Amino acid sequence: MRACLRSSTSHSVKSHAHDALNGESGLVVPVPAAAPVVSPWRERLDLSAVHGVPAHVTVLYPFVPPADIGGEVVGRLARLFASRQTFFFSLESVEWFGDDVVYLAPSPSRAFVELTLAVMDEFPGYEPYAGAFDEIVPHLTVGDRGAVAELRRAADAVSPRLPIDARATEVWLMVGAPAHGQWTVHSRFPLGGRTVD
Repeated sequence: MRACLRSSTSHSVKSHAHDALNGESGLVVPVPAAAPVVSPWRERLDLSAVHGVPAHVTVLYPFVPPADIGGEVVGRLARLFASRQTFFFSLESVEWFGDDVVYLAPSPSRAFVELTLAVMDEFPGYEPYAGAFDEIVPHLTVGDRGAVAELRRAADAVSPRLPIDARATEVWLMVGAPAHGQWTVHSRFPLGGRTVD
């Protein structure tokens, strides 16, 4: 879940180390259609996969600390996502953030950007990656750790299996337990539908 957006210029980066120590949360759109293609690589090259986060496009991370997530937060998210429609997209190309992160780019990407902006409007003070980047770049991470050569092997293996057609139908609120390094689903929010705990 941590992989990047487009890097900013030299403005200061907000720290969320305190939240990380006390648990973290994030909002993601799961993309099960991509799992057969990317899972073998994510399990080796993306620590979030090892910690239980499925193939996904991040909507907003970090989000509200788990200790502060109650009925009011869940209700606001439920109303927000219920007002949004499901949408189709395709993972059409392999892209890179520098030499560190290889990812699949969804097209069209605008609906993902709009989800992020809608959550930011509803919850002021929460920015993608704690304000570290200027531009929102929706992405499905294939790998964000390991040697460049290994990341390139992943890119070369995944590329011939594109495009992957998918549909965004729900957003998951996931919470992380730092002591165990595991992420779990707190709530599921169907787009245009009812919250599933």
